Amino acid sequence: MQMSKNSKPAIMILALSMLIILAGTAFAAEKAHERRLRLSAELIHKMSEQDDAGTMASVVKSSKGVAIFPAVTKAGLGIGGHTGEGVVFLRASDGTWRGPAFMGITGASIGFQIGVQSVGLVLVITNQDGLHAFTGGNSFKLGADVSIAAGPVGRDTSAATNAPMKASIYSYSMSKGLFAGVSLEGSVINQNRDANRAYWGRDMSAKAALSKPANDKRVRPLINELKNLISKAQ
Repeated sequence: MQMSKNSKPAIMILALSMLIILAGTAFAAEKAHERRLRLSAELIHKMSEQDDAGTMASVVKSSKGVAIFPAVTKAGLGIGGHTGEGVVFLRASDGTWRGPAFMGITGASIGFQIGVQSVGLVLVITNQDGLHAFTGGNSFKLGADVSIAAGPVGRDTSAATNAPMKASIYSYSMSKGLFAGVSLEGSVINQNRDANRAYWGRDMSAKAALSKPANDKRVRPLINELKNLISKAQ
């Protein structure tokens, strides 16, 4: 079947339109994960400026890694749910960072303070069990598959350094410029494969992503903020 002369321009226009749509989709995905990195850097910066950030800094300094969720949002009124998108980095024994891997968090919102609609959340990975949770599969449940506790603040450094008392993950959160209490037991952490693909340019598991040095210019501002936070360790 021979194509008519009139149909060729229409097909070319359709093909160009599809390319523009696909390019726009890829651009949007790229901007989404870059925005997540930027917001995560801003959250770490705000936390490091708090008067009681020294103990958190000590926990991060001795950690296996961190998961940063810059905007975990409450959905619904009363007992509803919460959801957020975040990024994970592992900390090597020489103090360098590896990653990122992109992940999401979902769960019940009954632990949110009254009136709090969104919090910035940092999960500090303290031991091998916590490390395995973030690298061992597609998802895991906080409090069931791995232990979690509110991170020590203020001058409470003993809980951060007393190994037998450690939970596998310590949680820190911030809302409206203040550290806020959020119950996270029962929340589920999931790998975000689309965001990982958008960042790395190919399919990448969390385990593979977290084995790579975090030295790309896109993560440099966030890594610098983590280094600045650690410099405040007590």
